[in-house]
Amino acid sequence: MTDALLQILSLLGLGVIWSVVRPGGMDITVIRNALTSAVYYVFLPALVLNILWQSPLDLTSVKISVSAIIGILVSLLLASFACRMCGAKREVTGAIMLAAAFPNATYLGLPLLENTFGSWARSIAIQFDMFACFPLVLTVGIVIANRFGNKPQPGNVLLSLLSVVPLWAVALAVTLNLLQIGSPVWVGGLLDMLSSAVIPLMLFAAGLALPRGLREWHNLPSVVPVALIQLFIMPLIVWLVAGSIGVSGEVLRALVVEAALPSMALGIVLSDRFGLNTGIYAAALTLTTALSFFTLPLWYYWV
Repeated sequence: MTDALLQILSLLGLGVIWSVVRPGGMDITVIRNALTSAVYYVFLPALVLNILWQSPLDLTSVKISVSAIIGILVSLLLASFACRMCGAKREVTGAIMLAAAFPNATYLGLPLLENTFGSWARSIAIQFDMFACFPLVLTVGIVIANRFGNKPQPGNVLLSLLSVVPLWAVALAVTLNLLQIGSPVWVGGLLDMLSSAVIPLMLFAAGLALPRGLREWHNLPSVVPVALIQLFIMPLIVWLVAGSIGVSGEVLRALVVEAALPSMALGIVLSDRFGLNTGIYAAALTLTTALSFFTLPLWYYWV
């Protein structure tokens, strides 16, 4: 796990350095948006298709999804309760709820699980994200952002879900998998090439966003509950739920590590779009990412 964390830290660090030095003088937000858009519409769907097409989909997949969904929903409730107790403003409450409940499941989780447990664990990261985390972000997460933000967006949440390209890739991959349709060699090679770009691009893009959180150092005390929920309580919930429904061994271990990841980088985009407190979210992203390099090894050895 140490080697995997060092690799992730290096890619994040490159993004941080770029955001400070700014070679070519380009706007960091423009660069980040271009990278994340390319990943979202091209490279991530290829990664999802590549992994889920070939991975075994069985009862364990259902157990992974159930454990992740329960962990996320309970974390949302705990974050909401914490904000209510502290009397936080609406835009702060929304940002904290998103930061506390939705981990960086694919972009951080996939390289960490693959390098720590082996290539088989890639499917756990993708299933955790695409069968639980991502659909909840685009439904419950959007509802929360719309309710608590200062810039509510019109439109039907379920209809917007149908326009999500990675979820179409999930549907296609599951269909091909269940029908036992094999992947042609050239298609498999193309998907491998496209998939290999996802992790470095997104970690670099996440690194571009981290200095924004450092500038919000005065908000760090406000996001301590986020770190407690995201890095400790959520993985504990997933551990208890998964263990109680029969997940065990290395699958359970990998699942708990996946649940202990820091806040998702996508939350900054949602905060900007819906008018949540982006500074609070950026501070939470930076704090949980920094602390996760110490807490993830703990979960790896505890489980």
